[in-house]
Amino acid sequence: MLSKKQARAFFLGGTVVTFLIFIGLTIFSLSKGQDQTNHEGITEQVVRGKVLWEENNCMGCHTILGEGAYYAPELTKVLDRRGEGYVKAVLMSPVPWNPNGRQMVAYGFTKEEADDLIAFFDWIGGIDLNGFDTVVSPLAKDKIERQTKN
Repeated sequence: MLSKKQARAFFLGGTVVTFLIFIGLTIFSLSKGQDQTNHEGITEQVVRGKVLWEENNCMGCHTILGEGAYYAPELTKVLDRRGEGYVKAVLMSPVPWNPNGRQMVAYGFTKEEADDLIAFFDWIGGIDLNGFDTVVSPLAKDKIERQTKN
């Protein structure tokens, strides 16, 4: 059993050591070599695309970087999977788009708005995902599992 003086010293020593470890890890996390944000790629076009993403509540159906709803496809690496032309055609479509029985609203974006959203998707796709380059929507996991079993 520790005496009161020993317990106090143990507590204060542990607190100081934990605090120093926390500060060290914080400094390490914020160092340039650990930067995974892709912030240098942010342009006015990317910002406009992000604004469109938010104003149209795209996250109400889609996910980016695992955040959002799971009704529609994950869009983190959508340009790698589908290509710019396909994405632009979907964004500019004047009629509702109905893939796999799920209806996407026909936003009818202008060419400039579609280009802004594509710039946003391109910027998102450039973020370092720590080796998780294939982000799969939970909706597609069952389909992928069935395909790998066959």
